[in-house]
Amino acid sequence: MTSVTRSATGYDLSPLAPEVRERLAQKLTPEERHVLFDHGTEAPFCGTLLNNKQEGTYVCRLCGLPLFKSGTKFESGTGWPSFTEPFDREHIREVRDTIQWLVRTEVRCQRCDGHLGHVFPDGPPPTGLRYCLNSASLEFVPAGQPLPASASTPDSTG
Repeated sequence: MTSVTRSATGYDLSPLAPEVRERLAQKLTPEERHVLFDHGTEAPFCGTLLNNKQEGTYVCRLCGLPLFKSGTKFESGTGWPSFTEPFDREHIREVRDTIQWLVRTEVRCQRCDGHLGHVFPDGPPPTGLRYCLNSASLEFVPAGQPLPASASTPDSTG
């Protein structure tokens, strides 16, 4: 029997089995698949969540894990949704990303390993961080609405 790894906020962080990841990926558009699986980047100022001002939670588009709260979103002027801190630090994974001369930190979903964007040390207080994310990798859940079923169980189809 596989043990379940839970975050401090109580969410299941067990890695998705390859067949579950592929089943969940069937609902993705080609752009969403490219961003999440191929570490792509959507064009600046084009993402559907860039100008979203509603209260709620931003979850992983693939597995539904809560990633960022609307209260931490800010206007960075970069063309991508930006946040100062994650919903739960355990819900994201940071990976050193080097492309030719550029060194930066990639941000991935801890559970499904989907590419979300990058984090930079030039954000506002209180953290000084700017999580610069692709709208294509996120789904917004308005306050008061239930999170996707896949947020709590990795074997759910959401």
